[in-house]
Amino acid sequence: MTTETSSYRIQGATGEWEVVIGLEVHAQITASKAKLFSGAATAFGAEPNAQVSLIDAAMPGMLPVPNRECIRQAVRTGLALNARINRWSRFDRKNYFYADLPQGYQISQLYHPLVGEGEIVIEPAEGEVKTVGIERIHVEQDAGKLMHDQHPTRSYVDLNRAGVALMEIVSRPDMRSPAEAGAYLRKLRAILRYVGSCDGNMEEGSMRADVNVSVRKPGDAFGTRTETKNVNSVRFVMQAIEYEASRQVDVLESGGRVVQETRLFDPDKGETRSMRSKEDAHDYRYFPDPDLLPLELDEAFVEDCRASLPELPDAKRQRYESELGISAYQAQVLTAEAETARWFEALLAAGEGKVAAKAASNWLISDLFGALNRLGLGIDDSPVSPAQGAALLGLVADGTLSGTLAKQVFEIMLETREDPLAIVEARGLKQTSDTGAIEQAVDTVLAANADKVEQYKAGKTALFGFFVGQTMKAMGGKANPQVVNEILSKRLG
Repeated sequence: MTTETSSYRIQGATGEWEVVIGLEVHAQITASKAKLFSGAATAFGAEPNAQVSLIDAAMPGMLPVPNRECIRQAVRTGLALNARINRWSRFDRKNYFYADLPQGYQISQLYHPLVGEGEIVIEPAEGEVKTVGIERIHVEQDAGKLMHDQHPTRSYVDLNRAGVALMEIVSRPDMRSPAEAGAYLRKLRAILRYVGSCDGNMEEGSMRADVNVSVRKPGDAFGTRTETKNVNSVRFVMQAIEYEASRQVDVLESGGRVVQETRLFDPDKGETRSMRSKEDAHDYRYFPDPDLLPLELDEAFVEDCRASLPELPDAKRQRYESELGISAYQAQVLTAEAETARWFEALLAAGEGKVAAKAASNWLISDLFGALNRLGLGIDDSPVSPAQGAALLGLVADGTLSGTLAKQVFEIMLETREDPLAIVEARGLKQTSDTGAIEQAVDTVLAANADKVEQYKAGKTALFGFFVGQTMKAMGGKANPQVVNEILSKRLG
């Protein structure tokens, strides 16, 4: 796979600057309904401190036991990213004090992570392809949450998230523009959702990114980086990179130096601000957790994880192009989200070979997506089911409906959720191929527009479309367009 170099540069007073970006993505393992070391629930939106076990609260004598399903999902994610699965890994204690961390340390993996090097292929722009390296994936427990807006003088602690299983997916500093970082996050989110190891819901905090940014003159060594913590949308990640890179350029060009520090992103102002200094990247006094044995994976476990993987987006996209004859653009749109691909395949399956893949993809991307955007709905909330969509397309394919009538029927389906055939029969919307009726309508249109007929015969052939439109209008849109064209061609000779 070739790697294209981004042309993104920041123009400073002293010349061009290149941006160097690495992302640390925290993805909550949602396939398991329990936490990493306890059986407590993990559902979003529960009452504060309603999902906290004795282990999560760090009660004395409570010993952690790894959740096998969490480990399995992390391994499956690693395999989906073409990463090395380490057969031997271990948990470490990351020691720091914070009020929402009951143990006074976080159980994580530093020196021996579960998953090693991998890669993601991204397309930041049309015609551009780039491979971004994955350094590692390690499994760790989340901390709780402090709430500062519940009381005028006190902060409250909610431990519902304490102990929730996270995968920290650490990229190499291979990205060179906000667009590349956005493409990377979108692709990673899609893969996680295909695999089923994380729901990718950034608004609910189940996927968030720490954004590492530095700048340098092109070709120079890496500069000093800052880390902007817990950015929770693709758009905000791109904004944070753009702001932070420009800020660092201003600092360097004014004679200052960039300080290695942790920063926060303010989405209202589109700015980053300093949170705390971080002179040493590993200042947490890590040591092996004495309560947990190392994880040792046998080959059968890893192969079982591999066999459980679904068809991933890149493979599915290639199959759509080669086997279904769909354009590269449409294949990309249809495979960008797991839900869209599943809906499309359900649409084809419901069509039972009667619905052409190209017609189905055209309808889904233009008609259905357009309607859902207008209604503010996702595809899983579509008022029209895949089976109903297939039935509608089948009525077009067999000549029962024209394209115009199909659009009318579709709008009614969106409102009523009725099946298309029932709508057609109840409202008399069936297309007619009755040549006698169409001939009569054509003759009426030509007689009423004798001047235009003369113009057409004199060489103004563009008027043919006018005659078609007038005939369709005269027949309430129910005439078969092919028959209309054939009769008009004969009449106009």
